[in-house]
Amino acid sequence: MRELAIVIVAYNRVHSLKRLLKSIAQAEYDRKDIPLIISVDRGEQNIDVVRIAEDFDWEYGSKKVVYQQENLGLKQHILQCGDYTKEYGSIIMLEDDLYVSPAFYLYARKALDFTEQMDQIAGVSLYNHLFNVHTREPFSALEDGFSNWYMQFASSWGQAWTCEQWLKFKSWLLSRENDEQFDDPRIPHNVASWSDHSWLKYFIKYMIENDLYFLYPRISLTTNFFDEGQHAKKAVTDLQVPLAGRKQRAYHFSSLEQSEAVYDAFFENSKLEQKMKEFLQTEELCVIDLYGYKTQKSRYLLSGACKPYQVLARFGCRLRPMDANIYEETEGDYFFLYDTSVQGKKPKKADVDQYLYHYRALKSKYMVKLLFYRIKEAISIQKSNQ
Repeated sequence: MRELAIVIVAYNRVHSLKRLLKSIAQAEYDRKDIPLIISVDRGEQNIDVVRIAEDFDWEYGSKKVVYQQENLGLKQHILQCGDYTKEYGSIIMLEDDLYVSPAFYLYARKALDFTEQMDQIAGVSLYNHLFNVHTREPFSALEDGFSNWYMQFASSWGQAWTCEQWLKFKSWLLSRENDEQFDDPRIPHNVASWSDHSWLKYFIKYMIENDLYFLYPRISLTTNFFDEGQHAKKAVTDLQVPLAGRKQRAYHFSSLEQSEAVYDAFFENSKLEQKMKEFLQTEELCVIDLYGYKTQKSRYLLSGACKPYQVLARFGCRLRPMDANIYEETEGDYFFLYDTSVQGKKPKKADVDQYLYHYRALKSKYMVKLLFYRIKEAISIQKSNQ
């Protein structure tokens, strides 16, 4: 692998950029020739952002500040910045509302070195998901003893690419210039509904169509402040995750074949498909849908949703993460293995079980306060849209 440059994508958030640059300055590096590019999209009131970028003292290599000649918008800005892989060989891309771990650079370099010759890897994430972005429920990847896990979902909250990984995506994107078809059941409805101005929407489609994955860390190297900006009406803490500490770690990466934590774009464990084939003693596909969000059809379905089909097996939901309950065949009535070719009585389960599993130790008085807050928030959003 050649150089590994750091590319910051900024627009009009002064405080956000200051905070990110502070975290970058405090990080650990093993060399003094690291290129830093700060690309600021053109805006009417963002000259202060440019000034902050220009004043930042980068002591670990060269620094270049680029103020775009016209407003590109986030999608085109990301696509343009991704092309720095052609100049530097590989890059770490950071949007300005992120904050990095002291170990972010050393981790990215090791992860890119590991995946450089792996054809099924489309990039490296520095962020570790603890939240299913489709169902808005907690998520964690199954522990399998390795420092990483995989998902067929690109990262936009701190990511790294080699030149080859990026150019494969760009080539695909150019070949699909007028392709706006997102009705593939393998693509989550949430993703399909995103604006056409989202670069991530297209990268995820590219990964699904080509059976590619991002490598994710067990402990996050970035966290997301989700500050108010182009695609966020207000700052929230939903996407904040624990960060890896300053002490350098010895990473033990798994291949796709070795990993027991390989997830599809729905945050569902793909390796459970083989478990279900063995359980059913068949080679037929079993759709894994523990979150109950998929629309994909197959004869066999393992789901957390109550469906009017014959139930072949039942599993509880007491272990964490959710997929551990299937591997260990936990007793209970939370997940159901269906034969969808046979009609049956829809099973029942208490919704409260789901809430108590995901949101433990939530006091009643906090629930009431949260309910009033959500109602007030919904009314405010409705008024602003009128």
